[in-house]
Amino acid sequence: MSEELTPHNPEHTRPEGTSIIDIMQTAYIDYSMSVIVSRALPDARDGLKPVQRRILYAMLREGLLHNRPFDKCAGVVGEVLKNYHPHGDSSVYDTLVRLAQHWVMRYPLIIPQGNFGSIDGDSAAAYRYTECKLEGIAEDLLKDIDEDTVDFVPNYKESSTEPSVLPAALPNLLMNGSTGIAVGMTTNIPPHNLNEVIDATVAIIDNPKIELDELIKIIPGPDFPGGGFIHGKSGIESYLKTGRGIVRTRGIAEVVENKGKEEIIISAIPYNVNRASLVIRIADLIKEKAIDGISDLRDESTETTRIVIELKRGAIPRVIINQLYKSTPLESSFGVILLALDNRRPKQMNIKEMLTCYIDHRRDVIYRRTAFRLRKAEARAHILEGYKIALDNLDDFVKIIRASKNREEAKQELMAKYPLSEIQTTAILELRLYQLTGMERGKIEEEYLALMAVIEELRSILESEQKLLMVIKEELGQMKEKYGNPRRSTILSIDGDLSMEDIIPNEGCMITITHKGFMKRTSLDEYRSQKRGGKGVIGSGQYEDDFVEHLFTASTHDYIMFFMNNGRVYVEKVYHIPEGSRTAKGRAIANIIELQAGEKIAAMICVKDFNESDQRIVLATERGVTKKTLLSDYKNHRKGGLIGINIDEGDNLIGARLTSGNDDILLVTSNAQSIRFPETDLRDQGRATRGVRGIKLKTEADKVVAIEIVNPSPTGEPAEGEETEPKKLLLIAGANGLGKRTEFSDYRVQSRGGSGIIAIKSDKVAGALSVTETDEIMMFTKKGQAVRSPINTVRVTGRAASGVKLVNLADKDELIGISKVIATEEDQSGEDAEGGEVTDVETSDVVETTDDSSAQQDTNEES
Repeated sequence: MSEELTPHNPEHTRPEGTSIIDIMQTAYIDYSMSVIVSRALPDARDGLKPVQRRILYAMLREGLLHNRPFDKCAGVVGEVLKNYHPHGDSSVYDTLVRLAQHWVMRYPLIIPQGNFGSIDGDSAAAYRYTECKLEGIAEDLLKDIDEDTVDFVPNYKESSTEPSVLPAALPNLLMNGSTGIAVGMTTNIPPHNLNEVIDATVAIIDNPKIELDELIKIIPGPDFPGGGFIHGKSGIESYLKTGRGIVRTRGIAEVVENKGKEEIIISAIPYNVNRASLVIRIADLIKEKAIDGISDLRDESTETTRIVIELKRGAIPRVIINQLYKSTPLESSFGVILLALDNRRPKQMNIKEMLTCYIDHRRDVIYRRTAFRLRKAEARAHILEGYKIALDNLDDFVKIIRASKNREEAKQELMAKYPLSEIQTTAILELRLYQLTGMERGKIEEEYLALMAVIEELRSILESEQKLLMVIKEELGQMKEKYGNPRRSTILSIDGDLSMEDIIPNEGCMITITHKGFMKRTSLDEYRSQKRGGKGVIGSGQYEDDFVEHLFTASTHDYIMFFMNNGRVYVEKVYHIPEGSRTAKGRAIANIIELQAGEKIAAMICVKDFNESDQRIVLATERGVTKKTLLSDYKNHRKGGLIGINIDEGDNLIGARLTSGNDDILLVTSNAQSIRFPETDLRDQGRATRGVRGIKLKTEADKVVAIEIVNPSPTGEPAEGEETEPKKLLLIAGANGLGKRTEFSDYRVQSRGGSGIIAIKSDKVAGALSVTETDEIMMFTKKGQAVRSPINTVRVTGRAASGVKLVNLADKDELIGISKVIATEEDQSGEDAEGGEVTDVETSDVVETTDDSSAQQDTNEES
């Protein structure tokens, strides 16, 4: 009985162990290189991945040329799978389809017949239903492949061979671009215009030391198949010089008028954007009311793109177009990575290196083709030389052949007597009798002379690098003339983001916010100027129990700083506020600003920018706390807001003003008390601080309702050439609709923190403003009435007077806020139906408000 081997038996030998880490590492590296080299990345020489190359070569072998009949795609897929590509049929067919899609390929390589999908994302029909053949441009990629121009390698089953690269008479990699994801790397090469790429290639041939900046002038950027706009050159220059960059593309949206209505026609979309998904996205935005002013959306596209967007009357097309660019794929980014295989190794290259790879490849192809043709020509010349010897000694040749017993004996006898090679002798023995006539002899002589000229030319090409490069240039010129076409994509010299300022006019507008938090932007032209005491026009589309709580006028290009009741500050561009008509309700603030729970807007300030080092912001709260902060401290604002002031429990921020640092501050309370103190009484504080007492309130019910900057009336005569600054007065309006103007000098300067003095004889104050004789004011009531009236009709009275009627109030209505409209010299006036004037407010108009909101001061500028 044989001894059983056990693990404990010392005679038992174990195999040596191998670390699983080493096995996995080796396997993963092998897999990675297989994916990189044999599947995912294109070759820098012909710009093709292996599967693309195999498809084109298989179609050539099948005879599917551009001037031949179509054949089933199923046959092509089967041929590729059978001989060249050991993978799934879907990978082959999907690649074949992409090579034929004109919205994917700038220069398609396959002519399709049947359903090959669409730009809307529709997939192609099954390959048993579709047909294809090669485009002429693809045949030129394969041209001369049988002349020993490229290396052939065994196929996967070693039953045949396939080309390792195509001769590529065109620079296909840059011409059509490529996309691929390998292991640990990816490539994303955009298509370019063939004319420009060939010109750049020729420029490198002429001057190998040419600078990248010179090449960039020849190739300004990508040229996408669907056209459209490319915004900015910085991303283009980046990828052309380094191999990486981001190109921003936009579709083409034009405004046309149709039957009295304005329409936006989208005639081109960015590269690789699904057209159907774009239309669905636009429809969703309309449904969500994220984009206002669109009445209808239609996709009228066929082979060409045509998306029609009908606009509502009064909508601003440029604003809607910009919203489409911002919120839909109508504007997209294309991240460029110029990564390709160079000598079977992945390499990120700039534009010159990539074209140099192609030039080196074409130099090798032309050299090998020339050598092949030379060998062929020399072989033919060698035979013709034998023919000449035979024709010169025809009778003797015939005698020797007749005397020989067989072909081999005749060959040996001829080679022994005459200086003939075996090849020449074999050719002579295969001559037909008619070729021995005099006419045929002349043809042989003519052919030999022509052949010797060809041989001389071929030898000169092989011996001269300059001549070889000239051949490359000539053939590229022929390709340019044959396939070149104009650029489709337009490159605009706009670096960085194309902001709304580029397409939105800089004009005055009114911003209103209701008690329930609805916000809108309205043109000032919609408000009619009326005489004092008028009924006004409806100024807000408030619904039941809602009313206008804040109003503000500014330029569309300004920044608006939103100060919350809890002291937090948000910053937005004016044009980001949705536009609405005078009677529209507006949009919820929560959809515009990322408000936190319980926040309400207490004040607003409009500024051009945050770089003014001498400007301050003074804040005031209901309990009389004031604080001064540098405007530049708000420069680094963010979408989520930042702290503007620390608020005591039970207190709320009510107003903010922009100051010069040396102004006087005026606070007005609801109980008609006021205090004036110099701004220098307030020290500069950081944003996240509390502030100090500005006014001492006499009762718990009293609270600060307005903060104003004091502008003293000018004194003395102006200097020669100096304009007289308009005299400024303080307008105070009561909730009962009465108001008055008062000299600032009636409010004496006091120390900060006192109880103040009486401001107006009224039970309740609605607001206060610094005004001039030529100003107009806007008044809003609790029930939503808006009245615009000139200020010069308001009487100038003493500090303790009641004033005159500013607006006729309906029963149980009251004045809740006033604002000032500063008109420019370009304002045009006309009569309205009620006998009032219509005033246009230009882009420089600014509104100052006192209904717990504020605006940029133009009154603290020195003449």
